[in-house]
Amino acid sequence: MLGLSLASSLVPLLALSGVLFAPSSWASPTPRQSASWPYGPFKVSGAEMKDSRGESIVYAGVNWPGHGEVMIPDGLQYQSIETIVSKIKSLGMNAIRLTYAIQMVDQIYANGNKDTTVQASFNTALGQTNGPKVYAQFLAKNPSFNSSTTRLQVFDAVAAECAKQQIHVHLDNHMSRAAWCCSTTDGNSWFNDRDYNVANWVRGLTYMATHSKSWTALTSMSLRNELRSPDNDAALKAQSYNWRDWYSYVRQGTQAINGANPNILIFLSGLDFDTWLTPVFQGTALTPGTARYSAADFPGHADKLVLEIHNYENSATSCSSLQSNLYSKGFQAMHAEDAKAVNVFPVVLTEFGFAQTDAEWKKVYASCIASYLAQQHAGWFIWVISGSYYIRSGTQDYEESWGLLSHDWSAWRSQSYIDGGLKPLVKNTVKN
Repeated sequence: MLGLSLASSLVPLLALSGVLFAPSSWASPTPRQSASWPYGPFKVSGAEMKDSRGESIVYAGVNWPGHGEVMIPDGLQYQSIETIVSKIKSLGMNAIRLTYAIQMVDQIYANGNKDTTVQASFNTALGQTNGPKVYAQFLAKNPSFNSSTTRLQVFDAVAAECAKQQIHVHLDNHMSRAAWCCSTTDGNSWFNDRDYNVANWVRGLTYMATHSKSWTALTSMSLRNELRSPDNDAALKAQSYNWRDWYSYVRQGTQAINGANPNILIFLSGLDFDTWLTPVFQGTALTPGTARYSAADFPGHADKLVLEIHNYENSATSCSSLQSNLYSKGFQAMHAEDAKAVNVFPVVLTEFGFAQTDAEWKKVYASCIASYLAQQHAGWFIWVISGSYYIRSGTQDYEESWGLLSHDWSAWRSQSYIDGGLKPLVKNTVKN
């Protein structure tokens, strides 16, 4: 953003030694089809995401952040994983966008391939006074965890509960350094920015794709959230912030994910806080170079690629103008009948959102996006489920006025929007 009853035992960590950076040739050219939900492997066909049965998948979901300084999904000091996933399911939703930070993987490597415990992570992020207090609340709400539980085991448990309730998991690399996102001066903006080490990013994608391969509910992964101008590094901005370099790095990222897990879809985000991808689907030059997008540049996985965009034009006064922007910057890619859509892709609006008041959802921005998504039969994730964050921008227990849930994650912040706006949006778009 411009910005589960647990199983009796936790899903174990995958053994990663010796499998990192596995070449795609190791994967079977014809992955075994699943006979049960979610019916992988997955691919794209034209403007649609498909399961192994040939059925379309359209995400209707919500963002659940896990990329903050604690580096586990938010809200677990207030509610259990089962409770939160059940609330999401009660809306009719079929997906979550679960975010993480590359820093978590960096720390695992620095610690001899051993993950940090949740207890230690709370103390590091919140301090020696508040950390133990919030950790105790976390254990009280999630009694299957204990002092040896690691951060990745919490992600595992979320994924396991999502599988139990048939909620797709879209795993999103939100940041490199764990923190609130985003600004153009936060050091996480662009490839090779201060905190955005490309080698670590590729390694992190590979690690998470390998680790999450055991998650039944995993359907897709992203490369990176909200790529943006690295304004704190003038030389990097001038030399590299462009579509030419985007294309080079995106190819590295897709190869990393597909090499580790060839069964899932891969989401590509655009420039300027992921607000446009026009050169990709219009097939124009990836400036300042002359190359153009080609499926041949993604050998063996061009049929796994999905485009994602964000929109926060909250002050919009004209629905037609807003919808025109959505089309020209992203959703045109779904329209093979449009001659300008040279390359056709599914498109998912992975972030949009607004203050959860009884009035805001009736205004132009929210109502217009809802009607447009239904018209396009397009997938989406609203920002955000969180009623509060463990910590955001230095403030602990930060209140999220855009959160669907109340501060303690116990009730809907605007029942009016849930009943009058959100549930109808889900019903009008969701598939499988």
